[in-house]
Formats: sequence, structure tokens, C-alpha cells
Amino acid sequence: MRAAVVTVSDRSAAGLREDRSGPLAVAALRGAGFACADAAIVADGADAVESALREALASGARVIVTTGGTGVAPRDRTPEGTRRVLERELPGIAEELRRRGAAAKPVALLSRGIAGVAGAALIVNLPGSTGGVTDGMPLVVAVAGHVLDQLDGADH
Repeated sequence: MRAAVVTVSDRSAAGLREDRSGPLAVAALRGAGFACADAAIVADGADAVESALREALASGARVIVTTGGTGVAPRDRTPEGTRRVLERELPGIAEELRRRGAAAKPVALLSRGIAGVAGAALIVNLPGSTGGVTDGMPLVVAVAGHVLDQLDGADH
């Protein structure tokens, strides 16, 4: 089963900063048995995020994780771009990600990341920090199989 990771960062997209969070998400997905290419890197902004998500969906990805762009800075627009693609939100995932993150760092409560489904795929926004990805990926991996089974018509 295919998965995809999209790193959202102006600096990484411009080659000014190494992407450290995307590779962590990729490694977690691969470790869970997903076929996952290296992270795609896009600049901040809702349009860039929407485009990258639609491309990942078109490529057949069933789990798509974004890292970055979930904060309160003016260019942090990952949730807005994601919302354009989602058919249904899964607020419990985002709430639990914030809860887990806040246990380590209270500023995790500032993440505006969302989660939901589009077509046959689960999409989850994670913060761009390595800690946020490290804390969040176990939850993504833990729920992904059940979400995908449900999307494929399996019984509860």
C-alpha cells in the first residue's frame, strides 16, 4: 500500500534548510509496511499544499502525511490547503495529536493541523518540528489500517 509525505516549508523548498521532519515521517510509514517515496517538499501556502495533496492522491497514496505549516505564522496555511481536499474531517486525530504533543511541549496546542479522508485516503497534518513528527507518527500508524479498512467497506 502506498503512502506519501509532503514537507511544507519555504526554507526547505528554497534549499536553505535541510528537511529533517519529512524523512522521519517517511521512515515511520516504511517501518509500518507502506511503500513510501522520499518526502516531497513544497513552499508554504494553501495553493501549494492543495496541489501536492492532489498529486499524492492521483499517484495512489492511501496515507498522506504533511509536516509543517500548521502554526500561526502568516504563511502557515497547511490546514487551509488540506481542507480544500478533504471530504470528511476526523477531528479526534488532530485533537489527540495536540494532546500528545502538549504533554511534551505546551506550544503544541498552537498547531492548527487537521486530519480527514479524501477518496480512499487518510490525510494528516503534523507540525514541522522533528518532535511533533516523532510524537505524532505512532498515532498515524496506529489508526491508518482501521481507517483504510473502513474506507474500503470493511465492517467495524
